[in-house]
This record gives sequence, C-alpha cells and structure tokens, in this order.
Amino acid sequence: MLMRPILAATILVLATPAFAFECPSLMAEVDSALAEASLTDAQRAEIEALRAEGEELHAAGDHDASVAKLNEAKAALGI
Repeated sequence: MLMRPILAATILVLATPAFAFECPSLMAEVDSALAEASLTDAQRAEIEALRAEGEELHAAGDHDASVAKLNEAKAALGI
C-alpha cells in the first residue's frame, strides 16, 4: 500500500528534468515558425515577447511555466 505513493513520487522526480530539455526544442520550433510566418508587427511582437518570457523562465528553472509560455507562442503561430 505504501508502494504506490513512493512509486508516484519517484516518477515525478525522474520526469522533472525532462521538462528542462523540452524548453530549448520548443524555442527552436517558435524561432523556425517565426522566420517563415507572415505576421503583422503587433502579432510578431506578441509572439517574440512570449518566446522571450519562456526563455527567461527556462533560465530561472521554472520549466513548467516556460513550457506553458512557449506553447502559448506556438498556438499564436498556429503550430
């Protein structure tokens, strides 16, 4: 019975570093899409701000928030 909480905690601890490696690939996806996208200046500025915020969050170690911001940028790009 005690095994389930221990197993769940172990999985969470092991999965956390995976988010750190997801951020750079998401940033690359946003950068690539930005280079090819036909956007207004306002749209481009908004997406660049989301991407920059995602990078800052990644650098600060808040990978969950970074992934959320970068996914928000991807959604704004339609990818």
